[in-house]
Amino acid sequence: MIKQKQVPVENENSYNDDIFRLCLFVTGATPNSVRAISNLKELCETHLKGRYQLDIVDVYQQPLIAEKEQIVALPLLIKKFPFPQRRLIGDMSDKEKVLRGLNLSSSQ
Repeated sequence: MIKQKQVPVENENSYNDDIFRLCLFVTGATPNSVRAISNLKELCETHLKGRYQLDIVDVYQQPLIAEKEQIVALPLLIKKFPFPQRRLIGDMSDKEKVLRGLNLSSSQ
């Protein structure tokens, strides 16, 4: 069972382009979900350290949130902020693709 987790940012009330608000939807502790969580956390710590908030939502535990977000495939990452919003499907193992989806370069 995976519970919702948050990585705090330095100032959660600031909404500037430096703070990334991410939401990863997973299906329990399946291999793809575990890989997606691990890959995304590693990427965030490498490229966004101290500049992100990550919510992890297990759709088995919180199906209404998944329904509200109109989730059709899992694991799914939604970049909520900075705009534009983006959706990335998969286990987040293609780091270059994830970085492009977050509008980041591999040097950031």
